[in-house]
Amino acid sequence: MTSTSSYLVLHGWQNRRPEEHWQHWLADRLRERGHHVTYPQLPEPDEPDLEAWLAELARHLRALPAGGERVVLAHSASAVLWLHAVARGVPELGDVDRVLLVSPPSASVLAGHPEIAAFAPPPLDGLTLPGPTRLVAGDDDPYCPEGARTVFADPLGIPAEILPGAGHLSLVEGYGPWPSVLEWCLDGDSRLSPRP
Repeated sequence: MTSTSSYLVLHGWQNRRPEEHWQHWLADRLRERGHHVTYPQLPEPDEPDLEAWLAELARHLRALPAGGERVVLAHSASAVLWLHAVARGVPELGDVDRVLLVSPPSASVLAGHPEIAAFAPPPLDGLTLPGPTRLVAGDDDPYCPEGARTVFADPLGIPAEILPGAGHLSLVEGYGPWPSVLEWCLDGDSRLSPRP
């Protein structure tokens, strides 16, 4: 990793980037270390439009500085947003060096919420991710009751770290400061673990 690393941090449904959330905490810690961080407020987070979020994803990827490692961290609805972008062949994805998908919600849950039903994941069999991708999720995530390893990691053929009692890895479960996600950002070989 170089001092010019760039990070794109993407929030989920109904998230207005509260300062207490781990993503906000992470963005601040990375900036303190001199990294370029983009942590955008995606449009209409309560009633997101998949096409609008895809356009924003592509725009923010294009705006990342050239040179250095480029890393994406996508939580919840943005994790499945990333999979939609892969399925559609969004060209900007090829410029990313690694990705962390955090607590992607399953189709069964998304279908139960009209505001976000369009985000139901695309077919995953045969989907080729553009670069190294990891998944981290709670073993008791109410937004993926079938289990993230079964629904996402195994079909995609990616490594998964399933954290005990971590739920949806959100503020509800106490995921403000989360040191291991910072360690992963700085060293992609670091394992993700529950917050202390």
